[in-house]
Amino acid sequence: MKSQEEKLLDGQDETHKQSLSWTQALLTTTAPFQQISLSQVQQISPTALAYLGDAIYELYVRMFYLLPLQRSGIYHRLVVEQVRAETQALHLRSLIPHLKDTELEIVRRGRNAATGRPKRLNPEIYQQATSLETLIGYLYLTDYQRLTELLQMLHVEKE
Repeated sequence: MKSQEEKLLDGQDETHKQSLSWTQALLTTTAPFQQISLSQVQQISPTALAYLGDAIYELYVRMFYLLPLQRSGIYHRLVVEQVRAETQALHLRSLIPHLKDTELEIVRRGRNAATGRPKRLNPEIYQQATSLETLIGYLYLTDYQRLTELLQMLHVEKE
């Protein structure tokens, strides 16, 4: 017979599994709606890829926190914590060992494209955050399955 603690932990695992499958389902339904050739993607500047990647990353984080249902203020606080440059830089560092050579090249291009930065932020952190966004934008357009795989490796906390 299981103790109350074991039952609670089992329930948390089940909730995490349900949340993960929910996130996977939502990611699948938000796949790129317009196909762009690889040669076209290679012409897009790293800054533009980061612009797109920023939106895709925020959408992923918003979907991640959508369930369980919460008040909008709680959603906002959770999402803002994850989309901060410092958190994005941590996420990039956690993904580096899993990246392929072509992905590392995109990260390098994104880092080099990060010229401006907020005054409160270390330039290295800003470059890493921009690199992550560039990678996400690039993979969104070229390899959505790989993007989904990498996003699921991130350690986004449910709180």
